[in-house]
Amino acid sequence: MKTKITDVFFDLDHTLWDFDKNSALTFEIIFEKNNVVVDLDRFSEVYQPINLKYWKLFTNEKVSKSNLRYGRLKDSFDALEMVVQDDVIHQLSIDYIDYLTTYNHVFDGTIEILDYLKSKYKLHIITNGFEEVQQVKLEKSKIAHYFNTVTSSETVGVKKPNPKVFNHALKMANISKESGIMIGDNYEADILGALNIGLDAICYNYHNVDLENEIKEVNHLLELKKYL
Repeated sequence: MKTKITDVFFDLDHTLWDFDKNSALTFEIIFEKNNVVVDLDRFSEVYQPINLKYWKLFTNEKVSKSNLRYGRLKDSFDALEMVVQDDVIHQLSIDYIDYLTTYNHVFDGTIEILDYLKSKYKLHIITNGFEEVQQVKLEKSKIAHYFNTVTSSETVGVKKPNPKVFNHALKMANISKESGIMIGDNYEADILGALNIGLDAICYNYHNVDLENEIKEVNHLLELKKYL
C-alpha cells in the first residue's frame, strides 16, 4: 500500500476539527446572547446523540438543512423539558452557524500528522458539512494550506457515502481510486462509502466502536504513521 498511495483524503468534522468541543463553546456564546439559561453539560449530553441522529437523517436525504438546524435544538430542549419559543430556537439555529467558527480546536496530533503526511502525499478534504462554514473552519484552524482540494457534498449535490462524492474528489485530485486512501471517523459515510468504490480507508475510531476485523483503524491521529 505504501508504494502506490499518492493522495490522502480526510474527513473534516470529528476527524481533524474537534466538532464537539468547538460546538459546546459555541452554545455557551449563543445561549448567553439569546438569554437561554441551561446547564451546558446537561445540554451537551442530550444534544450530541440527537445531533448525530439528525445528521444521519440528513445524510440519507430524510431531512433538509433547515429541518436539521431547527430540529436538533427543538428535540434537545424537549428532552430537557425546557419551554423555548420557536422564534428563539430559529434565532439560535442561525447564530449557531454564524458563531461556530469562533473556536477552532483541532484534535491532538492534527498539525503533526499533517506536517508528516504533506511531505509524502497530496492531501485533500471530503466533507458532508455545510459549505458556508467548512472553508472558514479550515482557514481559522490554520490547516487550509495543507490541502490541495476540498470536496463538499453540497457542491456535488449528494452526501457521503454516495459514490458520486468520492468519484468527484478523485476527479478533482486527478488520480485513480487505487492511488488514494480515505481517513474519517464515520463508519458508514467515510469508511464504507470509500470502500464501496474501491478506495482504501482507515477509520479514526476515537469513538471506540466495534469494527469488522478487516477495517483498518487508529485511535489517535499519529497512529496513521504505521499505515502511511
